[in-house]
Parts: sequence; C-alpha cells; structure tokens
Amino acid sequence: MFTKTISALLALPFVAQLVSADTCTRTYTAQAGDICDSISAANNVSTYQFAVVNMGTVDDACDNLVIGQSYCLGWQGQDCSTTYVVQANDDCDIISNAAGINDTILYANNPQINEDCTNIYIGEVLCTAGTVQVPPAPAGSTPATTIPPTATPANPDGDLPWCDE
Repeated sequence: MFTKTISALLALPFVAQLVSADTCTRTYTAQAGDICDSISAANNVSTYQFAVVNMGTVDDACDNLVIGQSYCLGWQGQDCSTTYVVQANDDCDIISNAAGINDTILYANNPQINEDCTNIYIGEVLCTAGTVQVPPAPAGSTPATTIPPTATPANPDGDLPWCDE
C-alpha cells in the first residue's frame, strides 16, 4: 500500500503536466523551401501564433525548420485562422479597417506589433479575427518586436505613400 501511495505521489506532477498541456488542433508537415511566414500564409495562421505554439522547437529566426517534421498551427480554444498577409505600404489602420476590426483587437491578437505599428513587414501574417483568439506568449518570454533582418518593412518611412511631397 505504501509503495502504491508513493508511486501515485511521484507520478502526480507528470499527470498534471499532461492535463495542462495545450492540445494542438492543426498541424503542418514542413516541406523544402518553407519559412515560417510561408507556412503561416498557406495555412491561415498568424506568424506570431506559429512562433508561440512552436516555441522551443522553432527558433526566433525560424531557420531551423526540419523537412518532414510536423509543426503545430494552433491550440484548442486559441487558434486564430482569420488572417491577413501584410503588403507594401500597409499600416495598422489600413489592416484593421480592411478586416473590420478595431486597433485594440488587432494589437491583442498580434502582441508583437509595437505601439506605433512601425515593425510590421511585408509577408508577415497577422491575426485579424474580431475577437482575441491567439495564445499568450509563454511565461518569461516576450514576442519578438523587431523586423527579421531578411524582411522588408511594410512602411519604411512610417507614413502613407500618398502623403509624401
């Protein structure tokens, strides 16, 4: 009896970890030539969400994808599949207006966007759902707010092209 009790107590943390683990609702198997943004765009998952649900598997630069490996695209109850791919000259007002949402929801679903919306880049995939649907960043981490070195800023001069003189 004592051995069974000790065994049950020792197993308790592992059972709790399994119960609290997030359930992946969609997956994608990496192909040659994939990058995080192309996977996100093809599967209607934001770049941020893909990074969060694969934290610890995919690095910040997204340069360690393994061909043939399955990656999670979203967690149960936290899976945004309404997305927008950032284009040249986009800003947060243009994106939120096109999606019919307010800036508060846009920023809540895309916490990697800085307050001036100057760090979005062409090809980045944003969640444009009308409610908050993305998972929060894991404890002790913060979403990357810098534009990847190989990316092109959506609005490099910070203003709209038709306002230039």
